[in-house]
Amino acid sequence: MKSRKIRIFFWVIAAVVLLSIGATAGYAAFLTDKARETANSSHDSLARGEKSEKREEIVTPDLNSTSMLFVGVDDSDKRSASENGNSSSLSDALVLATFNNDDKTVKLVSIPRDAYTYIPEVGYYDKITHAHSFGGIDATIETVENLFDIPVDYYVRLNFNSFVDVINAINGVEYDVPFDLAEQNSDDEKGAIKLEEGRQTVNGEEALALVRSRQYDSDLARGERQMEMIKAITDKTASLGSISNYGKIIDSIGNNMKTNLSFDDMTSYKDYVISGNGLDFDDMQLKGEGGYHDNGIWYYQINETSLENIQESLRSHLDLDAPNNSGSFAGEDQSAEEDIN
Repeated sequence: MKSRKIRIFFWVIAAVVLLSIGATAGYAAFLTDKARETANSSHDSLARGEKSEKREEIVTPDLNSTSMLFVGVDDSDKRSASENGNSSSLSDALVLATFNNDDKTVKLVSIPRDAYTYIPEVGYYDKITHAHSFGGIDATIETVENLFDIPVDYYVRLNFNSFVDVINAINGVEYDVPFDLAEQNSDDEKGAIKLEEGRQTVNGEEALALVRSRQYDSDLARGERQMEMIKAITDKTASLGSISNYGKIIDSIGNNMKTNLSFDDMTSYKDYVISGNGLDFDDMQLKGEGGYHDNGIWYYQINETSLENIQESLRSHLDLDAPNNSGSFAGEDQSAEEDIN
């Protein structure tokens, strides 16, 4: 996997900020019209309609426990050129979130882009990132629903341009840098970002370098850094002191987002942000092992026990029955003949 790939949590960052804006719009009337306009211009319904086939009836975030899929793409000109223009149709990052309406908690599951799974759109197994190229957001959601055996009620599709802009719009975030760092910037200029160990305020480019770096510690430690950054950004954006910058944040996210959430849906999530000690989330890892298949293509093979445990946890969080453990490996075990990555 290429080190330049944008990590999954960038899209969660922007979406969490969006939910924070929804909460703050209730306090700052002058932002309400701007946020509503952004939500309306970003709205894009799914072909299936409002309800997942895995739901008996339509759910709403103000009354029910719901799920949301964050889909990250890199639409930059440089990326398109480097990938012959094809990769813009792939999902670089996928994060599945469930929101429990009773205790206002959130569970996050990061989905490796190379995860080997059944893609209903084409009827065979392939990398999950390819689902988007086969059938767009609808095919991606159908694949994720099949993998985890839960309904996906909402989606948020974002590109990584939002990340740096959001951090800068809130004048940076406080972060305890764990080591001296020299890393590339968002334009892939090597060594452009330099940080010293210690607690400090980091700007957008510095935050990007911190959470994308993979040369100083383990994948597990990098994941922990990403979650710490999410918390730091959430705390900063949820504070009333950031209201004056929310117009810039709304513009950045709105220009880089598509979602089936309405403005009312977004504001319905405000209680997850403002209740108790702020946004409380539990992140889970989809365990597995990477390797080459007989066709010479590298895949991430999901550990079935890990998948079943996460299925059970997510269904419980959504107030659903126990998983039937049949959907994630359904279909004929047939790989794509060639890799389109």
